Amino acid sequence: MKNINLSPRRTGLYLSLALFMATAACNKDELLNPTPETSISGANAFDTPDRILALVNGIYKAAKNANFYGGNYYTYTEARGEEFINRTSNTFTAFEAWSETLNAGSNFVAGFWAAAYSTINNSNILIKGIADNPGKVTDVVGKQYVAEAKFLRALSYFDLVTLYARPLNEDKGASKGLPLRLLAETTTANNDLKRSTVAEIYTQIIKDLDEAEADLPLTYSTALLNTTRAHRNTAIALKTRVYLNSGNYAKVVEEAKKIVSTTAPYSATTGVAHKLQNIIEIFTTNYTSTESILSVPMTELDNVTGQSSFPYVFNANSEYNLNPSGIWGDAEWKATDARRTFARTASGVQFLTKYNKPSPFLDYLPIIRYSEVLLNYAEAAARTGDLATATALLQAVRNRSDATYTFPSAAIGTQAALVSTILKERRIELLGEGFRSNDLLRNLFTIPAKSSSALIAPAVEPSQSNYIFPLPNTEITSNKLLLD
Repeated sequence: MKNINLSPRRTGLYLSLALFMATAACNKDELLNPTPETSISGANAFDTPDRILALVNGIYKAAKNANFYGGNYYTYTEARGEEFINRTSNTFTAFEAWSETLNAGSNFVAGFWAAAYSTINNSNILIKGIADNPGKVTDVVGKQYVAEAKFLRALSYFDLVTLYARPLNEDKGASKGLPLRLLAETTTANNDLKRSTVAEIYTQIIKDLDEAEADLPLTYSTALLNTTRAHRNTAIALKTRVYLNSGNYAKVVEEAKKIVSTTAPYSATTGVAHKLQNIIEIFTTNYTSTESILSVPMTELDNVTGQSSFPYVFNANSEYNLNPSGIWGDAEWKATDARRTFARTASGVQFLTKYNKPSPFLDYLPIIRYSEVLLNYAEAAARTGDLATATALLQAVRNRSDATYTFPSAAIGTQAALVSTILKERRIELLGEGFRSNDLLRNLFTIPAKSSSALIAPAVEPSQSNYIFPLPNTEITSNKLLLD
């Protein structure tokens, strides 16, 4: 079958038009062709509470796209760093990202852009629809749904700006970022839109998260909903990530204190009672524990398989093995650490097994875990001079998986050493969760070279153009103002 290339903007637009385009008909046509009870058009999409809830769920579904948090986001962000070795040279499973040869025509460059902007536009449509249809749900519920949409819009923009734009810490966000689309688009009239600066994108992300925090529920009725839908602590947790990325360490500490107790064992004292749980169980048998702040659920009726499935590519199909010269080969990561069990050996190398369910690959994919919040807090505390708090938070994360381990004094004795040790702990704790390449970029570190006996990927310096993803050709051709 012939493939048809649509621009990312138009892809999202057509999804919206499919829902919101209304048709006119005379009385005779209505009698001869009655509208089915299950039909939803622009005229009745916000008519009932159930339909509005379906639209909210549709935003989460958009974020679960195979090119977004359904799979490829993890595949491509992990491939860019130095923790894995490519074995197949397969361009459909991120070889271009691994080899640092992504270009404006690459499938994922266009696909992720389209998926993220579709999520953003679905969020905008929901926000506008709630405002335009008062009284269809209660005021409290309406505010909650808008807050969920703003949270998902913020998450999408954060992922876009950290992949396609220069790091904020490079020039305080003065460089060009992304088109900032905050209106519900149901026609092609507004395709052309200049890029806002990186700083302006970050400002909007924080604005959305602050407003989301105010109106999101403290908890839901089930552990499943607490894990798969945004609540108040979800917005706070994401703010710790965003502020860390922007180098605003005082704000990281301020936000983290809302959901991290002052002493160990650390936990959230309001809202969902987040705390560290058994590291093995949260990736194998209990996807909805209180450590899981937000995850992508998979079911037999709603999952991602094949070359877009992160568990398939990195584990089942053996396309990326753990790099022995990466964090996996670090001597201070002891064999007694439970996180060392997330691997299998084949052909003399190791493969990550954090996601180890067989086909159809029903592992939940984590977006935010409580351990990340503790490490965000630890790094910010260290960078602002509170070494005691930073060390305690770091020790809590390590000792959850290796109760016998004590950090050498040289690793935590100075501010510089402690920050370096926390960054290393992030590589261990968050391995395979999509963090490494962004941790390199936010710190303006060189992306290290990596190699096997057959394949070589060069180092990429911050000054090089391929330090970030290129803007997709599909967007360049459909948005005449993109390059202005």
